[in-house]
Amino acid sequence: IRKEVMKDAEEFGDDRCSAIVTRVEAQAFSETELLSAEPLTVVLSERGWARAAKGHEVDPTSLQYKSGDGFKFSAKGRSNQNAIFIDSTGRAYSLAAHTLPSARGQGEPLTGRLTPESGASFEGILMGDEFQRILLASDAGYGFVTKIADLQSKNKSGKSVLKLPVASKVLSPIVVNDYEQDLVVAITIEGRMLSFALSELPELSRGKGNKIISIPTARASERVEFVVALCVLGEKDSLTIHAGRRHLSMKISDLEHYRGERGRRGNKLPRGFQNVDRVEVT
Repeated sequence: IRKEVMKDAEEFGDDRCSAIVTRVEAQAFSETELLSAEPLTVVLSERGWARAAKGHEVDPTSLQYKSGDGFKFSAKGRSNQNAIFIDSTGRAYSLAAHTLPSARGQGEPLTGRLTPESGASFEGILMGDEFQRILLASDAGYGFVTKIADLQSKNKSGKSVLKLPVASKVLSPIVVNDYEQDLVVAITIEGRMLSFALSELPELSRGKGNKIISIPTARASERVEFVVALCVLGEKDSLTIHAGRRHLSMKISDLEHYRGERGRRGNKLPRGFQNVDRVEVT
């Protein structure tokens, strides 16, 4: 039989078609890998209550809130992602978005799952993939660019991300679409505005960051002058500045008067628009 098999192998045999490889050890799927990636909108109230609504079309301002409470922030993402919360001390916290209560109810307080410092409030919410870039800044005029992966934390007490100068406050984090091409626009309470390339800010995992707009240290620590508005603009975006009942719309080309190097003082906005309430990017 052996001789016949050897003879047949020489006459009819060919090269092996399947490769012999070493496979990695099999591992169980994680809970997030088994979840479907459905669109989700996470809503945070002024008093720190969180909930999640299916879809991205939901209007968070139209949801029901407890008496004395109201809408504060929302973020759009996927059900298999984490919701990242930034508090007033510069710490970041992570919660699996699919574990948050339904938006059909009024949600639940984040302090039931997280342990922020006494007196801390939640000042921002983020969702996205781990490589999504984010601009973090304080109203003392310092900030840096980071990634969502650097904000993730399994600890209930979160992780320290943004170091705040004396008496300064956290500004709401901003999603960055194009680090190389986008512009930063910063406006102080005195009506000074500065615009520069976002790429002039460093990418860091944590820290105080670099100077965005120049505010004298003494004036910042005494809360005489601070940043009231910060945004990121793409080349096709326009900026609307709201000052009381008045508003001023500006395209990228209109910002040339306010362009400068990072850390400069900036130029004054026109009269009537120096007491800025908020800015809107469209």
